[in-house]
Amino acid sequence: MTAVELAGITKRFPGVVANHDIHLSVRKGTVHALVGENGAGKSTLMKILYGMQKPDEGTIAVDGEQVGFSSPADAIARGIGMVHQHFMLADNLTVLENVVLGSEKLYGIGAKARRKIKELSERYGLGVKPDLLVEELGVAARQRVEILKVLYRGATTLILDEPTAVLVPQEVDALFDNLRELKAEGLSVIFISHKLGEVLSVADEITVIRRGTTVGTAVPAETTPRQLAEMMVGSELPTPETAESTVTDRPVITVDKLRLEAVGGKALLDDISFTIHAGEVLGIAGVEGNGQTELVDALIGLKHADSGTITLAEEEITAWPTRRRREQGIGYIPRTGTATASSWRHPSGRTASSATSPRSPSPRASGWTRRRPRRTPAASSRPTTSAPPASTSPPPPSPAATSRS
Repeated sequence: MTAVELAGITKRFPGVVANHDIHLSVRKGTVHALVGENGAGKSTLMKILYGMQKPDEGTIAVDGEQVGFSSPADAIARGIGMVHQHFMLADNLTVLENVVLGSEKLYGIGAKARRKIKELSERYGLGVKPDLLVEELGVAARQRVEILKVLYRGATTLILDEPTAVLVPQEVDALFDNLRELKAEGLSVIFISHKLGEVLSVADEITVIRRGTTVGTAVPAETTPRQLAEMMVGSELPTPETAESTVTDRPVITVDKLRLEAVGGKALLDDISFTIHAGEVLGIAGVEGNGQTELVDALIGLKHADSGTITLAEEEITAWPTRRRREQGIGYIPRTGTATASSWRHPSGRTASSATSPRSPSPRASGWTRRRPRRTPAASSRPTTSAPPASTSPPPPSPAATSRS
């Protein structure tokens, strides 16, 4: 039996057709993978199914009945829930408070809600503890809270947008176990991904999107990763060529015995040493929370080392501010699209531009202050204040490990 069916879905934005005549049918009690290159239109399609966008053409049917969604609330009412790639949780609230927020009428905010959360957690093997603060949870645990949120609201079809992008392999295996529990209970899962190996291991059916339209479906048992990839790109894949190494013996960045301490003296980084040469890629390996974020912050000057040195070419830059490092060619791309990229204005009139993670120190802690915009006569009755968002700090992690790839 079909849980959800989309037919002829078309969505246009100024200058681009995001989706064109897309067809998708998801059976009950299955994991249905939706794959395609970045920009193929997967997320737009799911936003339409979840009520975040309205299609310009086409129809949506849920349990055989044609429906129209004006908002996510409409989709939720018909049993469709979505877990976004970037989680929608409030760090300063407990798991219970996050789950019931906006749905207080279902089970209240007390004992009845707590019992329901525990029941769902045990039923689907989620291992969620309702009284923990979200800021104390790792990425995988936060994702399970997001899944529980949609189940709490009665979802029978779950949309998971790139759910494995932030997980380590062991966490991916645990997530797939959770998905198998869900489908065993008759729930349907739409699994958005471009990691073909994972798709083939967890999906019952696969729909491929290319350039905004569906180009075919596949059965995992009869399909190889290469065949899927060729469906995604629309041509045969080239044979990889072996090229000469680009690595030179010229050091670009040298880190020597770097140490960074948390308040109280606990080491966040301890005795970190490595050298990056021109033409080289250096991999930093480790489970989240083991110092990777702090190492990046130290390299770009958002946090200053307690001991050790950082050298750029032949010049020590350990004490340099972030701006000077950027001017000398050190760039930073945050790990997620929701990381803070901000431009803070100093009282002197200078502007400090930075791209920082959500866990970076606040502007005030770094010596930058909030500045109230000047009022104009027309706006004097409605003053506004503009300030960068404050951030929270995680529990002190253990030292990071480095590995070359």
